[in-house]
Order: sequence, then C-alpha cells, then structure tokens
Amino acid sequence: MPRSERWPASLLLVRHGESAGNVARDQAEASGAAWIDIAERDMDVVLSELGARQADAVGHWLADRAQARPTVALTSPYVRACNTATIALEAAGLDIELAVDERLREREFGVLDRLTKRGIEERFPDQAQARARIGKFYHRPPGGESWCDVALRVRSALETMAREHAGEDVLVVAHQVVILMFRYVLEQLTEQEILAIGRGEELANCSVTTFVHDPGLRGRGGMRLERFNEAVALRQAGEPVTREPDAPVAPR
Repeated sequence: MPRSERWPASLLLVRHGESAGNVARDQAEASGAAWIDIAERDMDVVLSELGARQADAVGHWLADRAQARPTVALTSPYVRACNTATIALEAAGLDIELAVDERLREREFGVLDRLTKRGIEERFPDQAQARARIGKFYHRPPGGESWCDVALRVRSALETMAREHAGEDVLVVAHQVVILMFRYVLEQLTEQEILAIGRGEELANCSVTTFVHDPGLRGRGGMRLERFNEAVALRQAGEPVTREPDAPVAPR
C-alpha cells in the first residue's frame, strides 16, 4: 500500500460527555476545598444525566451525517468514555463493534489525583514549583504522566489505526489531553504551539474534532484538520454546552 494511503479516510475525535467527576470538581473548586470528593476510582466515574443526553445528541448527529459515518469505533477504557461511545452508537443506529484501547485513557495524575489547585499547592508545593519550572508539557508528577507521555501513547495508537483501519472512518471517544495530543502528533506541532491551543477554551464535553485524509499533505499524505472542538451536536439538539476539566485537576 502506498505510504500516502496508510491513513484512515477520516478520524472523528469526541470528548466524553459531562461526568459526575466534572460536577464534583466544580463543587470542590467553588467551595475552596483541597480535595475532590469522589468515592470511585477516576476510571470508574460515570456520566452525569446531562452527560448521557450529550452522548445521545452526538449519536443523532452521527445518524444525520450524509457521509463518513464511522465504520470503526474505539474508546478509552474509562467508564465515562465507554458510556459516551455506547450511547452515541446506539442513538446513531450504528451496528459496529466498540473496541476498548487503553492507549486512549485519560492522562494519569499520580499523587496529584483528585486534588484541586489549592490542594496541590498545600500538599505538594514542590510539584507545583517543578511544574512551573519545567512546564506542563514535560512535567511528570510522581506516579503520573506528562503531556509528552500521552503523545507517545497517541503515536502508538495511530500506528495501529494506519495498519488495521486504513481507508476507514474511525470514531474515537477519549479525553481532553488525548485529543490535544492527536493534534500535536498529526499536525506536527511544537510544544509552544500545542500549549497555546491548550490555553484556549476547554474542550467541550461531547465536542467534535475531525481529521480527513489528504493524499497531498506535506507531499506524502497525512491527516488534515477539518474541525476542532465544535459542539455542533449539542447545539443541534438544544443541549447545554459544558466545558469542565476532567475530575483530576492536576496541571494539564
């Protein structure tokens, strides 16, 4: 297969719907608490009622697309992502197998998990200082990951997609930093460029980011960004657009 054809026909990246962790995080920050009160592991946190409706809206939006409906569906193993993907596929009437890929999981925060900004500064001031000195792209909290670590996972996942799903329309349901790292890798961005994008608005829950295969890109083919962080499905369905960070609020 020519190198220019070793890509999916399209790549549809969807951030999961609003989760119970998003809600708990907002409450903790608003009250000035140091700790986010969530009983479950981060990977087990479910969608909120609104999050389930947002996922349903994505599914109906997919059903209305005239072209490029997904033929492959991949999801992060985290419950909020799996639930989003399952609800969306059912609402879209798409009878395709949902594959779980651990490389699409949320960034791991290690010792900073479930801490608010205040909690990090109080309990781990050395980590707050290290992050300020190194920068969040390379800073890796103890037991956690940097943005760069997530980029390595994304590179690996893309290699598998190119090998197993070339020419197909691929749906990926994942998390904010994972989606940003798809941009970083596919567009060959610099650290400064992706951080500038990250400083913009939070990715909306159930927002849509799409890439399409462009055989002429950079003279050898690649994936061209078509849309980024668009809440088109939610606006079409009249559902609220939420932009909360994920439950672990360690520096992104």
